[in-house]
Amino acid sequence: MSWPTTIWAVLAGRRYGELRSGGALLCVLLSIIGQATLVNEAAMAAPPNIVLILADDLGYGELGCYGQAKIRTPHIDRLASQGLRLTQHYSGAPVCAPARCTLMTGLHTGHAQVRGNYQMGRGQAPPDEVGQFPLAADTITLAKALNDAGYATGAMGKWGLGPVASTGAPNKQGFDLFFGYNCQAVAHSYYPPYLWRNDELLTINHHPIPGHQKQPTGDVRMEDWFDENYSSDLMVTEAVEFVHEHQHEPFFLFLPFIEPHVAMQPPKAIVESYPTEWDDRPYRGQCGYLPHPRPHAGYAAMITALDDHVGKVLASLDELGLTENTLVIFTSDNGTTHAHQSDPNFGVGGVDATFFNSTSGLRGLKGSVHEGGIRVPFVARWPGRIEAGITSDFPCYFPDYFPTLCAIAGAIAPADLDGVNLAPLLQDASAPVERKPMVWVFPEYGGQVAVRQGDYKLVRKDLKKKNKGDWELYNIAIDINEANDLAADDPHRVQTLVDILRSQTSDNETFPVEFE
Repeated sequence: MSWPTTIWAVLAGRRYGELRSGGALLCVLLSIIGQATLVNEAAMAAPPNIVLILADDLGYGELGCYGQAKIRTPHIDRLASQGLRLTQHYSGAPVCAPARCTLMTGLHTGHAQVRGNYQMGRGQAPPDEVGQFPLAADTITLAKALNDAGYATGAMGKWGLGPVASTGAPNKQGFDLFFGYNCQAVAHSYYPPYLWRNDELLTINHHPIPGHQKQPTGDVRMEDWFDENYSSDLMVTEAVEFVHEHQHEPFFLFLPFIEPHVAMQPPKAIVESYPTEWDDRPYRGQCGYLPHPRPHAGYAAMITALDDHVGKVLASLDELGLTENTLVIFTSDNGTTHAHQSDPNFGVGGVDATFFNSTSGLRGLKGSVHEGGIRVPFVARWPGRIEAGITSDFPCYFPDYFPTLCAIAGAIAPADLDGVNLAPLLQDASAPVERKPMVWVFPEYGGQVAVRQGDYKLVRKDLKKKNKGDWELYNIAIDINEANDLAADDPHRVQTLVDILRSQTSDNETFPVEFE
């Protein structure tokens, strides 16, 4: 869609029906003009396709391009070598649903509707399985904005932002096509009873495997936890078909794959490609989720399987000659799966973050607002627009995606987003970008908040306890591991950051948090 067409869409009320005054209309038109100056002229003439790939619980140090020495990730590593790698990139939250909310809405969790994993139901089949807390009907999402700019929009993977029949369903939030898991709880198994195609329930396994079960004794065999259809294969196939179907028009393909989130059920052949000496005992489900005979090899295999999915999508772009005009972004929704108190040798689902150095030494895991819980990989490739093999240490996070991708696509982003436009940075890693404070308000895991401004990050935990934890202050530039608390030495900076948190946190009855 050209800029004149985009402006006409606004005038016709296609996108912003609430524009009732000349002043509001003028503001939007000025916003359009401002965005136009940041978009490459070639991109305006031929809007780029956008492929956004989101891993699930993939740690900062679990890719070869981020220093991983044991797990094979050749396709993602190739993406990094052909484009940009960010070293200070953060999720919008340390767990699934709120992270996805910040990604889709451009609002940090101080303002977001969804600030935790609010499970609406616990069943494993409709109507009992009802998904997570839904986005409101009037939510302006990234998918809606791109759809209104003329993009075909598809999502294959895990949604988690509202049941199929709710206002938060992906088809009601801007996606022409959704295929995958609506509910996060069902996504605990790679062999579920069903997946969704839009609002159609598709049975894929007649003997589905539950995601949670123990096996205290006896031989643990991978085959006992497999069924007919491996969900990831179906979702990747659907993604490739979407690319083929929409090859002659701009498309936005969102791929929230479920690897490496446990349960551990990767393809047997990939497991067997990893050294047998890694594992001297099976995981029996004692820390939740399913057993696995070779948990170290199994976890590595899940990440390699994820890399294979990426490779198939990239191959489809190559096959159709779409690579040059496609921006591909790969990231993760939060850090590596956390530890479990029942067994010091295994984390949740049998994951061993220490064995793989999954956080590259960062403090914290999934569920923590320390670096290991929220700092995640980011690689982006756009041949001819993004220079190959470059890195940037500019701090950024999920709320930045909305304004950035709208600027690149020639779409209209709301004026009140919490993120900043990174389009200049993508095309020139040294380009100056003014950074707003980055905010995390997280009521789960005891209640936590954090804010980063410049090099300084303020953290407070245990907010649900009678005696809340103290404020912690770190200079991330020289203390990436958050080992040296500066709060007592710099009370003025602590107060400044507390004031930012206070001003950036709106009331939310569903996800309350008090940090005063």
